[in-house]
Amino acid sequence: MKKILLVIISLGLGIFVISSMVGCESKRGSFITIVESKYSVKDGVKRFEKILDESGLSLFQIIDHAQNAKNSDMTLLPERVVVFGNPKMGTILMQCNPTMGVDLPLKMLFYEDYEGKSWISYTNPEYYSLKHNIKDKQCLDVIKKANIALETLAYKTADIILPETNSTKE
Repeated sequence: MKKILLVIISLGLGIFVISSMVGCESKRGSFITIVESKYSVKDGVKRFEKILDESGLSLFQIIDHAQNAKNSDMTLLPERVVVFGNPKMGTILMQCNPTMGVDLPLKMLFYEDYEGKSWISYTNPEYYSLKHNIKDKQCLDVIKKANIALETLAYKTADIILPETNSTKE
């Protein structure tokens, strides 16, 4: 009996490890979108602030995780979160489901990896439809528009040409 239980547990762990590895490599349907940036974290954030202003979006806060780590006598590569949004769009989404307030305002993460490359990442808004059980067509349309807007903002900030995808064709 113990051997059967051990085999079942081993198989379960193996399936979990394999499925986790597959998820890590998958770009399609990912909840986090990552874009390589031509700019340092500091310059990327400055560029993003300017783009937000030009786009009429609200900048709420910039959180400097590396500075916060330093204040705690720890080290962290450059990493900043920009909290921003469109209050009108956010209000519509919270009317769709009040739990959307957990994920709003929107956030974009600027960070540097151990090789010195800079990256921009954000949560794909289409994930919110799953997380917050949003099924209303009007609400789904707003989420789709938010996805296109975030994708455009990230690529514009990174100074990279936006690849043609299903979301940019429409």
